[in-house]
Amino acid sequence: MTAPPTQLATQWDTACTAISAADPLLGSVISAHGRECIAPPGDLFVTLLRAVVGQQLSVKAAATIWGRFEACVGRVDGSNILGVSVEALRAAGLSGRKVEYVRGLSAEQASLEQTDWAALDDAAVIARLVALRGVGPWTAEMLLIFHLQRPDVLPLTDIGVFRGAEKVYGGERWTAEKMERFAKRWKPWRSVATWYLWRSLDAVAVHY
Repeated sequence: MTAPPTQLATQWDTACTAISAADPLLGSVISAHGRECIAPPGDLFVTLLRAVVGQQLSVKAAATIWGRFEACVGRVDGSNILGVSVEALRAAGLSGRKVEYVRGLSAEQASLEQTDWAALDDAAVIARLVALRGVGPWTAEMLLIFHLQRPDVLPLTDIGVFRGAEKVYGGERWTAEKMERFAKRWKPWRSVATWYLWRSLDAVAVHY
């Protein structure tokens, strides 16, 4: 069974202090949101499905479709999901491709839950997950941040990270190369910095 994830919330104040000292502009975003921090880790399978359902959607749209999906399947469990028709899942708002992904991951639930994720480094977690149909690097990084709560993840394929940076710092559109260079100042807390870039854009905190 998977070992309990790291409780990143217990390190949050340390991370915020370090980021604010290194980057006063992002520090102002941190100050604006007071004591808010990442939610405690939830169920691995649920986190993974939420990330898949939320692929390429806004925070608001992802939350809406996830709510419909939960109402459709009841308890979010692989056997329940496999018992729901494709038509019902489509009616809940999932695309045909996402229905395939969700059903495929449901068949893999036992294997996922038996993996010792805590024993794997970030790169190994990503490699294990992207071997699954429907799981790309972004989805794997969401699992790293929200379930395993690894402190230093920088999701360079997440559009919200770039839009958040453009809002906080102004100027031209950011490239992945620019982000990667700039984000060195946030190490080893890039997951926390990412969370606040998202927070600068949305009234509701991101959660998977």
